[in-house]
Amino acid sequence: MALKHSAKFRIRKIKKFFSLLGPGLTTGAADDDPSGIATYSQTGAQFGYAQLWTALYMLPFMTAVQEACARIGLVTGKGIAAVIKEHYSRKVLYSVVGLVVVANTINIGADIGAMAAAAQLLVPVDFVVLTFFFTATILILEIFTSYKAYSKILKWLALALLAYPITAFMIDQPWGTVLKATVIPHFEFSFDFLFIITGVFGTTITPYMFFWQASQEVEEEKAKGLFRAGKPRIGWPNIHAMRKDNNVGMVISEFTTWCILLVGATVLHGSGITDVKNAADAAKALEPLVHSFPNSGYLAKLIFSIGIIGLGLLAVPVLSGSAAYAVAEAFDWNASLNLKLKKAHGFYGVIIISTFIGLFINFIGIDPVKALVYTAVINGIAAVPLLYLIVKIAASEEIMGEYKSGWLSKTLLWATFFIMGAAAVALFFTIWH
Repeated sequence: MALKHSAKFRIRKIKKFFSLLGPGLTTGAADDDPSGIATYSQTGAQFGYAQLWTALYMLPFMTAVQEACARIGLVTGKGIAAVIKEHYSRKVLYSVVGLVVVANTINIGADIGAMAAAAQLLVPVDFVVLTFFFTATILILEIFTSYKAYSKILKWLALALLAYPITAFMIDQPWGTVLKATVIPHFEFSFDFLFIITGVFGTTITPYMFFWQASQEVEEEKAKGLFRAGKPRIGWPNIHAMRKDNNVGMVISEFTTWCILLVGATVLHGSGITDVKNAADAAKALEPLVHSFPNSGYLAKLIFSIGIIGLGLLAVPVLSGSAAYAVAEAFDWNASLNLKLKKAHGFYGVIIISTFIGLFINFIGIDPVKALVYTAVINGIAAVPLLYLIVKIAASEEIMGEYKSGWLSKTLLWATFFIMGAAAVALFFTIWH
């Protein structure tokens, strides 16, 4: 009886732990979107183990940034754009919103193209037809599914990331070299190195995550009935629960990043593939997972395609949703995934328009896989001015009250701003010269 009671107690604890996971887990999983997979695969293929250290050293910075964004949403009961509107000039507000919408729309286009290219590895269907199919599927899910059901779908789609950790630990690795490359940073002052590392930064600490997580914390507050007279009523237990969710999401995200980099380095770089030109090249990274099976090449493509499509279905709604929250907050429109289409025309209008513009970006002749890497670099540059505002807002006693950033949060946030700013400046310097 004691053993039975103990087992039930453990199961309850596990259920309680997973019930706490929400925006942080979804945001962390969406961070390893098709753009992330392509960038990390290209990094591993091009530089081998030389950038493995980025996954370890970016974890505290990424966690601090997302914690600050979540805390802003939780404490103010508003998204980041709404907070900027209240405390900064219209010029700053419109610049921020414009930056996010442009960066997100480009990312949407790259992700839709990647999903179509991945699907073509499995079915002989025209690229254009596949892009329209995925666009329609995503919009139907986002607009006509309730947020409660939709958030559950997003959690389960995160499981598509498991293919890379399994592959990483199935194949023979030079673990001594891997450990050294993970712990000891390696740096090269060249355009190729700076271009890719800016992309790694940009697809890890990325603008759309800032806005999405803050807005989703507000959605969660409303769902839990924490609003009183239009303001959230929270305490430190709410902050601690948010931090647990955020920490778990970011650790899972960066561990997956490390695994993708490792698989790209060992499998692709190790076999002489230093430039991931298309989806088929990227899929080869997963062949060791199924090498003992008949038709291993096809199975690798199948697993890769499921991962890309699943994560695309997760990431594109996050991208369009975060853009819609930013625009709606700037113009005082109704903004919530819990609202029906007829009650939030502007909000859903931004989702529809940004998704369709992203769709049509695929028809200007850019290779889908290359577009993913370029998108990551654009995000790495766009994140810098947004980080400055997040640092200032999160540390403001006027805005955050007793929940303003402490010394550790401020130190990590400022360090993130300067590191990503330095990477962007160094990249422009190498281009200039």
